[in-house]
Amino acid sequence: MTMQYTICRRIFSAPPLQCLALALALLSWCVEDGTASAEQANFMAQSGSSPIMEQYQPPQGLSGRVTIAGSDTMQPLMAKLAATFMSFHPNTKFGVEGHGSSEAIREFMLGLSAQRRGDKAIGRGTQGASSSDLLASSRPLTEQERKGFASHHGYEPIGIPIAMDAVAIYVHKDNPIERLTLEQVDGIFSSTLKRSKGGRLTTWGQAGLKDRWSQEPIHLYGRNKKSGTREFFKQVALIDGELHEDVQEQPGSASEILAIAQDPLAIGYAGVGFHGTMVRIVPLVHEGEGAAILPSAESVSNSQYPLARPLYLYVNKNPKEKLDPVLWEFLKFVNSRQGQETVARAEFYPLTAAQISTNLELLGMSLVTARYDAR
Repeated sequence: MTMQYTICRRIFSAPPLQCLALALALLSWCVEDGTASAEQANFMAQSGSSPIMEQYQPPQGLSGRVTIAGSDTMQPLMAKLAATFMSFHPNTKFGVEGHGSSEAIREFMLGLSAQRRGDKAIGRGTQGASSSDLLASSRPLTEQERKGFASHHGYEPIGIPIAMDAVAIYVHKDNPIERLTLEQVDGIFSSTLKRSKGGRLTTWGQAGLKDRWSQEPIHLYGRNKKSGTREFFKQVALIDGELHEDVQEQPGSASEILAIAQDPLAIGYAGVGFHGTMVRIVPLVHEGEGAAILPSAESVSNSQYPLARPLYLYVNKNPKEKLDPVLWEFLKFVNSRQGQETVARAEFYPLTAAQISTNLELLGMSLVTARYDAR
């Protein structure tokens, strides 16, 4: 437990209470049997993506500082990617900020960073730059946000997916609910009820449970307004509806999962990477009596799971100037075989070879032939 807490404070710009919640979640992940990582690695092999993806070839003598502002959901992923990259380049330093996508987007648009405000990540070798040149976002930038960035900088950012994720519906481990339809999810969480034809669902009996569960109230948990996961859930699960005021909004995914683990009547939504032994993911049905689907590498890759999504990395790249060499190499690494293997180890789903190829084309690089120059 002490080790997880220390890692959190060293790699993340997070307050102590949030670090404690994240440390508990990390501890829960560590006692899992590793099925998710094995399944994701197996998917890479079966899809042929692992052999096709190029190996990262690190140059010598790279040094510099980078701050990644971003999503709370992506914070564990970006920390693992940064740590693996620093193992190739010990003279580089990364600060990973996970205040939520919406707040991080504002920092990225204005070129700000918590590092500049003096709230820098604690620990040797983790201090980033004083401006956020990379944005990790669990949702794509809106047209208004792109215009805001362009208004401030004179050009638009470059954005690429770096991993696949799924927003999962979580309940307490003792809750016996076997499946939920998207209509039921809307009836449970929404105040606008754009999917639900039967009105609000406020008891577990209305959601399908019987016996002692039938009259028990449903306790709602979710993310706060800084969260990109919250926006995605509203847009996709609730069809651009509004969350009910009864939702107890949490500052981070780890703290939300911790709250669900402590409440047998709880239900909430968060990225699939936050699963643990004290909570359970509920299979989802698109509609009617269709198949109930759990998030997996396959169901996310083929879009069968209804709440699948890409996770994005945006870079502040002035087309008239060359990209910082550390940023250039980090983007190469993320799109390499080692980078995507790190994605799988972080409990997210790796990209396919086709997605990697599209990313490299957009960035104007090849992992084999690319050399740092004025692009």
